[in-house]
Amino acid sequence: MRGIVKTIKAAALIAALSAVGAHLMAQTQSSTPTAPQQEAAKTPPIPQLPPADPRNFTAASPKPETVDAFLRQIWGYDPDRTWRVAGIQSTAAPGVSRVTVFVLEKAPGAQIQQLVLMVTPDGNHAIEGYNVIPFGEKPFAATRELLRKEANGPYHGPASKDLEIVEFVDLQCPHCKAAQGIMEELAKDFPKAHIAVELFPLVSIHPSAYKAAKYAVCAQQISTGAFFKYIHEVFETQEGLAPMTDDALLKAAATRAGLDPNATANCANSQAARDSVDAQMRLAAAAGVDQTPLLAVNGRMLPDFNAIPYDQLKNIIEYQEKLDGLEAAATTGAPSPSPKK
Repeated sequence: MRGIVKTIKAAALIAALSAVGAHLMAQTQSSTPTAPQQEAAKTPPIPQLPPADPRNFTAASPKPETVDAFLRQIWGYDPDRTWRVAGIQSTAAPGVSRVTVFVLEKAPGAQIQQLVLMVTPDGNHAIEGYNVIPFGEKPFAATRELLRKEANGPYHGPASKDLEIVEFVDLQCPHCKAAQGIMEELAKDFPKAHIAVELFPLVSIHPSAYKAAKYAVCAQQISTGAFFKYIHEVFETQEGLAPMTDDALLKAAATRAGLDPNATANCANSQAARDSVDAQMRLAAAAGVDQTPLLAVNGRMLPDFNAIPYDQLKNIIEYQEKLDGLEAAATTGAPSPSPKK
Protein backbone atom coordinates (compact mmCIF):
# COMPACT_ATOMS: atom_id res chain seq x y z
CA MET A 1 0.00 0.00 0.00
CA ARG A 2 2.92 2.38 0.56
CA GLY A 3 3.76 2.61 -3.12
CA ILE A 4 0.59 4.43 -4.12
CA VAL A 5 -0.02 6.85 -1.29
CA LYS A 6 1.67 9.37 0.98
CA THR A 7 1.52 8.79 4.74
CA ILE A 8 -0.28 11.33 6.92
CA LYS A 9 2.15 12.36 9.64
CA ALA A 10 1.42 12.83 13.34
CA ALA A 11 0.97 16.58 13.10
CA ALA A 12 -1.55 16.11 10.31
CA LEU A 13 -3.51 13.60 12.39
CA ILE A 14 -3.69 16.03 15.30
CA ALA A 15 -5.00 18.61 12.86
CA ALA A 16 -7.54 16.10 11.63
CA LEU A 17 -8.77 15.35 15.13
CA SER A 18 -8.90 19.08 15.72
CA ALA A 19 -11.06 19.35 12.60
CA VAL A 20 -8.69 21.80 10.93
CA GLY A 21 -9.35 20.53 7.45
CA ALA A 22 -7.25 23.10 5.67
CA HIS A 23 -4.11 21.86 7.43
CA LEU A 24 -4.84 18.14 7.48
CA MET A 25 -3.05 17.05 4.36
CA ALA A 26 -0.26 18.45 2.23
CA GLN A 27 -1.46 20.67 -0.55
CA THR A 28 -1.29 18.91 -3.90
CA GLN A 29 0.33 20.49 -6.90
CA SER A 30 -1.30 20.80 -10.31
CA SER A 31 0.22 21.48 -13.69
CA THR A 32 0.60 25.13 -14.73
CA PRO A 33 2.02 26.74 -17.88
CA THR A 34 5.68 27.74 -17.65
CA ALA A 35 5.45 30.50 -20.24
CA PRO A 36 2.75 32.71 -21.77
CA GLN A 37 3.35 31.10 -25.17
CA GLN A 38 2.69 27.62 -23.79
CA GLU A 39 -0.75 26.18 -24.35
CA ALA A 40 -2.95 26.16 -21.27
CA ALA A 41 -2.32 22.97 -19.37
CA LYS A 42 -5.17 20.58 -19.07
CA THR A 43 -6.76 20.29 -15.68
CA PRO A 44 -5.55 17.03 -14.17
CA PRO A 45 -8.31 14.58 -13.37
CA ILE A 46 -9.50 13.85 -9.87
CA PRO A 47 -7.96 10.49 -8.94
CA GLN A 48 -9.98 7.59 -7.67
CA LEU A 49 -9.38 5.78 -4.42
CA PRO A 50 -8.01 2.28 -5.03
CA PRO A 51 -10.24 -0.61 -4.02
CA ALA A 52 -9.60 -2.30 -0.70
CA ASP A 53 -7.85 -5.65 -0.87
CA PRO A 54 -9.71 -8.27 1.21
CA ARG A 55 -6.35 -9.82 2.12
CA ASN A 56 -5.61 -6.73 4.23
CA PHE A 57 -8.48 -7.47 6.63
CA THR A 58 -7.10 -10.02 9.08
CA ALA A 59 -8.19 -8.61 12.46
CA ALA A 60 -11.59 -9.25 14.04
CA SER A 61 -11.84 -5.73 15.38
CA PRO A 62 -12.44 -2.94 14.91
CA LYS A 63 -15.05 -3.50 12.23
CA PRO A 64 -14.76 -1.45 9.02
CA GLU A 65 -18.12 0.11 9.93
CA THR A 66 -16.66 1.34 13.23
CA VAL A 67 -13.65 2.89 11.50
CA ASP A 68 -15.93 4.56 8.96
CA ALA A 69 -18.17 5.93 11.72
CA PHE A 70 -15.10 7.31 13.50
CA LEU A 71 -13.93 9.06 10.34
CA ARG A 72 -17.39 10.54 9.74
CA GLN A 73 -17.18 12.09 13.19
CA ILE A 74 -13.73 13.50 12.44
CA TRP A 75 -14.01 14.48 8.78
CA GLY A 76 -17.70 14.45 7.89
CA TYR A 77 -18.03 18.23 8.11
CA ASP A 78 -15.94 18.51 4.91
CA PRO A 79 -17.83 17.44 1.74
CA ASP A 80 -14.61 17.68 -0.28
CA ARG A 81 -12.88 14.85 1.55
CA THR A 82 -13.45 11.17 0.89
CA TRP A 83 -11.81 8.05 2.29
CA ARG A 84 -11.79 4.28 2.18
CA VAL A 85 -10.85 1.79 4.89
CA ALA A 86 -8.01 -0.05 3.17
CA GLY A 87 -7.06 -2.58 5.80
CA ILE A 88 -7.56 -3.78 9.37
CA GLN A 89 -4.72 -6.13 10.23
CA SER A 90 -3.61 -8.14 13.22
CA THR A 91 -0.24 -7.26 14.76
CA ALA A 92 2.30 -9.02 16.95
CA ALA A 93 0.84 -7.21 19.98
CA PRO A 94 -2.18 -9.20 21.24
CA GLY A 95 -5.41 -7.39 20.49
CA VAL A 96 -3.74 -4.41 18.78
CA SER A 97 -4.94 -3.84 15.20
CA ARG A 98 -3.34 -1.83 12.43
CA VAL A 99 -5.93 0.26 10.61
CA THR A 100 -5.03 1.76 7.23
CA VAL A 101 -7.20 4.37 5.55
CA PHE A 102 -6.86 5.93 2.10
CA VAL A 103 -7.80 9.62 2.09
CA LEU A 104 -8.43 11.94 -0.83
CA GLU A 105 -9.34 15.58 -1.33
CA LYS A 106 -11.84 15.95 -4.18
CA ALA A 107 -9.69 18.29 -6.24
CA PRO A 108 -7.96 17.98 -9.61
CA GLY A 109 -4.46 16.63 -9.20
CA ALA A 110 -4.95 15.71 -5.54
CA GLN A 111 -2.75 12.95 -4.17
CA ILE A 112 -4.09 9.96 -2.31
CA GLN A 113 -2.88 9.95 1.27
CA GLN A 114 -2.61 7.22 3.86
CA LEU A 115 -3.59 7.32 7.53
CA VAL A 116 -2.37 4.51 9.80
CA LEU A 117 -3.75 3.94 13.29
CA MET A 118 -2.91 1.31 15.88
CA VAL A 119 -6.16 0.56 17.70
CA THR A 120 -5.98 -0.66 21.31
CA PRO A 121 -7.60 -3.95 22.37
CA ASP A 122 -10.50 -2.19 24.13
CA GLY A 123 -11.30 -0.25 20.94
CA ASN A 124 -11.49 3.03 22.83
CA HIS A 125 -8.17 4.54 21.74
CA ALA A 126 -5.86 4.63 18.77
CA ILE A 127 -2.16 5.39 18.53
CA GLU A 128 -0.51 7.31 15.71
CA GLY A 129 3.16 8.06 16.21
CA TYR A 130 3.43 9.48 19.73
CA ASN A 131 -0.22 10.44 19.91
CA VAL A 132 -2.95 8.59 21.79
CA ILE A 133 -6.38 9.65 20.56
CA PRO A 134 -9.98 8.68 21.38
CA PHE A 135 -11.41 6.15 18.96
CA GLY A 136 -14.77 4.58 18.22
CA GLU A 137 -18.13 5.46 16.75
CA LYS A 138 -18.48 8.38 19.18
CA PRO A 139 -14.93 9.46 20.03
CA PHE A 140 -15.98 12.72 21.70
CA ALA A 141 -18.63 11.28 24.01
CA ALA A 142 -16.50 10.69 27.11
CA THR A 143 -14.97 14.18 27.01
CA ARG A 144 -18.38 15.71 26.40
CA GLU A 145 -19.78 13.99 29.48
CA LEU A 146 -16.81 15.06 31.60
CA LEU A 147 -17.15 18.71 30.60
CA ARG A 148 -20.94 18.71 31.00
CA LYS A 149 -20.43 17.65 34.61
CA GLU A 150 -17.34 19.63 35.60
CA ALA A 151 -16.85 22.63 33.30
CA ASN A 152 -18.72 25.12 35.46
CA GLY A 153 -16.79 28.31 34.77
CA PRO A 154 -18.28 31.72 33.91
CA TYR A 155 -20.26 31.59 30.69
CA HIS A 156 -22.19 33.40 28.00
CA GLY A 157 -25.54 32.15 26.81
CA PRO A 158 -28.07 29.80 28.40
CA ALA A 159 -27.44 27.53 31.36
CA SER A 160 -28.37 24.48 29.25
CA LYS A 161 -25.33 22.58 28.00
CA ASP A 162 -26.97 20.91 25.00
CA LEU A 163 -24.45 22.80 22.88
CA GLU A 164 -21.49 23.39 25.16
CA ILE A 165 -18.44 25.31 23.96
CA VAL A 166 -15.64 25.42 26.53
CA GLU A 167 -12.68 27.75 26.05
CA PHE A 168 -9.51 26.75 27.89
CA VAL A 169 -7.52 29.93 28.38
CA ASP A 170 -4.19 31.12 29.78
CA LEU A 171 -4.28 34.84 30.57
CA GLN A 172 -0.60 35.27 29.70
CA CYS A 173 -0.94 33.45 26.37
CA PRO A 174 -0.68 35.84 23.37
CA HIS A 175 -2.69 33.47 21.17
CA CYS A 176 -5.47 33.46 23.78
CA LYS A 177 -5.57 37.24 23.60
CA ALA A 178 -5.78 37.07 19.81
CA ALA A 179 -8.66 34.58 20.04
CA GLN A 180 -10.96 36.83 22.06
CA GLY A 181 -12.45 38.45 18.98
CA ILE A 182 -13.41 34.98 17.74
CA MET A 183 -15.06 34.21 21.08
CA GLU A 184 -17.15 37.38 20.76
CA GLU A 185 -18.26 36.37 17.27
CA LEU A 186 -19.18 32.88 18.45
CA ALA A 187 -21.31 34.36 21.23
CA LYS A 188 -23.18 36.40 18.59
CA ASP A 189 -23.51 33.63 16.04
CA PHE A 190 -24.45 30.85 18.49
CA PRO A 191 -26.82 32.48 21.00
CA LYS A 192 -28.17 29.05 22.04
CA ALA A 193 -24.69 27.81 22.97
CA HIS A 194 -23.40 27.63 26.52
CA ILE A 195 -19.94 29.22 26.05
CA ALA A 196 -17.87 28.71 29.20
CA VAL A 197 -14.33 29.63 30.22
CA GLU A 198 -11.99 27.33 32.10
CA LEU A 199 -8.64 28.66 33.30
CA PHE A 200 -5.58 26.67 32.29
CA PRO A 201 -2.40 28.60 33.15
CA LEU A 202 0.64 27.08 31.45
CA VAL A 203 2.92 27.63 34.43
CA SER A 204 6.03 26.16 32.79
CA ILE A 205 6.16 28.92 30.16
CA HIS A 206 4.01 31.73 31.60
CA PRO A 207 5.20 32.54 35.14
CA SER A 208 2.45 35.08 35.85
CA ALA A 209 -0.46 33.08 34.41
CA TYR A 210 -1.29 31.23 37.63
CA LYS A 211 -1.52 34.45 39.65
CA ALA A 212 -3.62 36.07 36.91
CA ALA A 213 -5.95 33.07 37.06
CA LYS A 214 -6.34 33.41 40.85
CA TYR A 215 -7.32 37.06 40.40
CA ALA A 216 -9.85 35.97 37.76
CA VAL A 217 -11.44 33.48 40.15
CA CYS A 218 -11.77 36.22 42.75
CA ALA A 219 -13.16 38.72 40.26
CA GLN A 220 -16.05 36.35 39.65
CA GLN A 221 -16.52 35.67 43.37
CA ILE A 222 -16.55 39.32 44.35
CA SER A 223 -18.86 40.62 41.62
CA THR A 224 -21.01 38.55 39.27
CA GLY A 225 -20.10 39.44 35.71
CA ALA A 226 -16.77 41.03 36.63
CA PHE A 227 -14.86 38.00 35.38
CA PHE A 228 -15.17 38.88 31.69
CA LYS A 229 -14.37 42.55 32.31
CA TYR A 230 -11.30 41.55 34.31
CA ILE A 231 -9.86 39.10 31.76
CA HIS A 232 -10.42 41.71 29.04
CA GLU A 233 -8.37 44.21 31.04
CA VAL A 234 -5.62 41.66 31.69
CA PHE A 235 -5.38 40.91 27.98
CA GLU A 236 -5.16 44.64 27.23
CA THR A 237 -1.92 44.92 29.22
CA GLN A 238 -0.77 41.32 28.91
CA GLU A 239 2.66 42.20 27.53
CA GLY A 240 3.58 43.77 30.88
CA LEU A 241 3.01 40.61 32.91
CA ALA A 242 6.19 39.54 34.71
CA PRO A 243 6.84 38.16 38.20
CA MET A 244 8.32 41.45 39.44
CA THR A 245 5.43 43.61 38.21
CA ASP A 246 2.38 41.39 37.88
CA ASP A 247 0.77 42.36 41.20
CA ALA A 248 0.57 46.00 40.18
CA LEU A 249 -0.69 45.15 36.71
CA LEU A 250 -3.33 42.71 37.98
CA LYS A 251 -4.55 45.17 40.62
CA ALA A 252 -4.83 47.83 37.92
CA ALA A 253 -6.84 45.43 35.75
CA ALA A 254 -9.13 44.70 38.70
CA THR A 255 -9.64 48.43 39.25
CA ARG A 256 -10.57 49.03 35.62
CA ALA A 257 -13.01 46.12 35.90
CA GLY A 258 -14.78 47.93 38.75
CA LEU A 259 -13.30 45.85 41.57
CA ASP A 260 -11.56 46.82 44.79
CA PRO A 261 -7.93 46.00 43.93
CA ASN A 262 -6.83 45.24 47.49
CA ALA A 263 -9.82 43.00 48.20
CA THR A 264 -9.18 41.15 44.95
CA ALA A 265 -5.49 40.73 45.76
CA ASN A 266 -6.27 39.43 49.24
CA CYS A 267 -8.72 36.94 47.79
CA ALA A 268 -6.15 35.83 45.20
CA ASN A 269 -3.73 34.99 48.01
CA SER A 270 -6.25 32.66 49.65
CA GLN A 271 -6.17 28.89 49.62
CA ALA A 272 -9.68 28.90 48.15
CA ALA A 273 -8.46 30.77 45.06
CA ARG A 274 -5.58 28.33 44.62
CA ASP A 275 -7.92 25.38 45.03
CA SER A 276 -10.26 26.75 42.37
CA VAL A 277 -7.48 27.26 39.81
CA ASP A 278 -5.97 23.87 40.61
CA ALA A 279 -9.35 22.18 40.06
CA GLN A 280 -9.67 23.80 36.64
CA MET A 281 -6.16 22.68 35.73
CA ARG A 282 -7.00 19.10 36.77
CA LEU A 283 -10.14 19.22 34.64
CA ALA A 284 -8.10 20.37 31.64
CA ALA A 285 -5.62 17.55 32.16
CA ALA A 286 -8.43 14.98 32.50
CA ALA A 287 -9.92 16.24 29.23
CA GLY A 288 -6.58 15.88 27.46
CA VAL A 289 -5.93 19.62 27.10
CA ASP A 290 -2.23 20.37 26.72
CA GLN A 291 -2.22 23.80 25.07
CA THR A 292 -4.07 27.10 24.84
CA PRO A 293 -6.17 28.48 23.33
CA LEU A 294 -8.39 25.45 22.87
CA LEU A 295 -12.11 25.00 22.32
CA ALA A 296 -14.08 21.92 23.22
CA VAL A 297 -17.35 21.76 21.26
CA ASN A 298 -19.49 19.08 22.90
CA GLY A 299 -16.22 17.30 23.67
CA ARG A 300 -14.67 17.82 20.24
CA MET A 301 -11.25 19.38 20.78
CA LEU A 302 -10.16 22.31 18.58
CA PRO A 303 -6.65 23.39 19.63
CA ASP A 304 -5.33 26.70 18.31
CA PHE A 305 -8.81 27.43 16.98
CA ASN A 306 -7.88 30.98 16.05
CA ALA A 307 -5.88 29.46 13.18
CA ILE A 308 -9.07 27.99 11.69
CA PRO A 309 -10.87 30.21 9.15
CA TYR A 310 -13.95 31.51 10.91
CA ASP A 311 -16.44 30.18 8.34
CA GLN A 312 -14.88 26.75 8.70
CA LEU A 313 -15.02 26.99 12.51
CA LYS A 314 -18.75 27.73 12.29
CA ASN A 315 -19.18 24.82 9.90
CA ILE A 316 -17.46 22.47 12.35
CA ILE A 317 -19.66 23.60 15.24
CA GLU A 318 -22.82 23.24 13.15
CA TYR A 319 -21.71 19.77 12.06
CA GLN A 320 -21.13 18.78 15.68
CA GLU A 321 -24.66 19.93 16.48
CA LYS A 322 -26.01 17.61 13.79
CA LEU A 323 -23.92 14.71 15.09
CA ASP A 324 -25.42 15.28 18.53
CA GLY A 325 -28.98 15.54 17.22
CA LEU A 326 -29.36 19.24 18.01
CA GLU A 327 -31.26 21.90 16.14
CA ALA A 328 -28.92 24.35 14.42
CA ALA A 329 -28.01 27.09 16.88
CA ALA A 330 -26.10 29.46 14.63
CA THR A 331 -27.88 32.76 14.02
CA THR A 332 -25.57 35.23 12.32
CA GLY A 333 -26.17 38.75 13.52
CA ALA A 334 -27.99 37.79 16.72
CA PRO A 335 -27.43 40.14 19.67
CA SER A 336 -24.57 39.24 21.97
CA PRO A 337 -25.77 37.54 25.17
CA SER A 338 -24.95 38.87 28.60
CA PRO A 339 -22.18 37.23 30.64
CA LYS A 340 -23.45 34.84 33.30
CA LYS A 341 -22.19 32.46 35.91
